[in-house]
Amino acid sequence: MAGGLTFRPLRRDETDAAARIHRACLENFSFLGQLIHTPEEDRAFYRESVFGECMILGAFDRGVLTGHVAYKPGWIEHLYVDPDRQGRRIGLLLLDRVKAALPDIQLWTFQANEGARRFYERHDFLAEQYTDGKGNDEREPDVRYRWRRSDRGA
Repeated sequence: MAGGLTFRPLRRDETDAAARIHRACLENFSFLGQLIHTPEEDRAFYRESVFGECMILGAFDRGVLTGHVAYKPGWIEHLYVDPDRQGRRIGLLLLDRVKAALPDIQLWTFQANEGARRFYERHDFLAEQYTDGKGNDEREPDVRYRWRRSDRGA
């Protein structure tokens, strides 16, 4: 249930918590095998790159970060919900906030991430490009999705 959630931009001192959620999600992806980055590298990436390049909106339950979306004009870079909190509409509520802010959104996800693909397709994202994975760190085939507000008749 997502009724008690609050949403607000993350502060730089909260990016480590976002990196922990990111890592917990990746650890649940059996298709990835062993992760190539360390937890410290993940935290540094969030503090230095993600926070510097994106708006990061967090979903909080009683002050605890339960999910986040990192986005910039035209792109969702990361959308992760704590694995213990998935299935409670948190991801949808985060996605809806980005859709309200941006008229045209693209994102990448792994082709093997069937849950994410179903989620985005259920919420009107269309697959536009498939790759062999040579362009990402994990070397995992991915797919680029796109959503346009104009496609929805709004």
